[in-house]
Amino acid sequence: MRRRWVKVLGITVLVLAVLFTVADRVAVHYADNEATRLVAEKYGYSNSTDGDLDVSIEGFPFLTQAFSQDLDHVKLTASQFTVDTEGNAQGGYLPVKRFHLDLRGVRVTSLTARSAEANLATGSLMLSYDALSGVVTRLAGKGGPIRISQAPGSTEQAARVQVTGTAGGSDLNGTGTVLAQGTEISLNLPGSERPLATWRVQLPENVGFTSARATSEGVEIDMTGHLVNLGSSRFTR
Repeated sequence: MRRRWVKVLGITVLVLAVLFTVADRVAVHYADNEATRLVAEKYGYSNSTDGDLDVSIEGFPFLTQAFSQDLDHVKLTASQFTVDTEGNAQGGYLPVKRFHLDLRGVRVTSLTARSAEANLATGSLMLSYDALSGVVTRLAGKGGPIRISQAPGSTEQAARVQVTGTAGGSDLNGTGTVLAQGTEISLNLPGSERPLATWRVQLPENVGFTSARATSEGVEIDMTGHLVNLGSSRFTR
């Protein structure tokens, strides 16, 4: 009789564990979808037809994190969205190939206001050379296609790029820079003291660009933030 009772108890515990796991996964799936929707509304990281955006809450169990309103790790990834120039120049939009942000120590500060704060945010943004080439060709004026490619010598927040082509009858062959400061990205052509265009990326409050470098894949820009205010974004219901 005792063995049977122990067996029944074991089966009951197993069933409850399975039910809890299922409930936990259902809850985190709902929270991920809700967070993705809110991020899309606030920051516009899915504003193109082929764009992709995903917010995922890491760690198990999720329900205990949700009840305490403290989330250990939240990952935000986006791809193929666009940012416009500050001056809204015709054709001045710049496609972002890839965007990733890791949020650590996320505290939900208000459920009604849908606000949260993260202790630390780190991430990166990738601009392809094809995207940079396209926007320079559109904005530089009359002339043939202009090609942007990798160049050596990136320093801190300025990525050096090779510019090849002509615009308005002028030869642009030389080295330009992609400068990332604060939440802005500026592109300078060879021999120009003023940027051809400047784009502002919508980042969570207190997150800013820290470095930029030209890689074989494109221009990669790193970002960091402390005590990050996520505003009206939230990661739990």
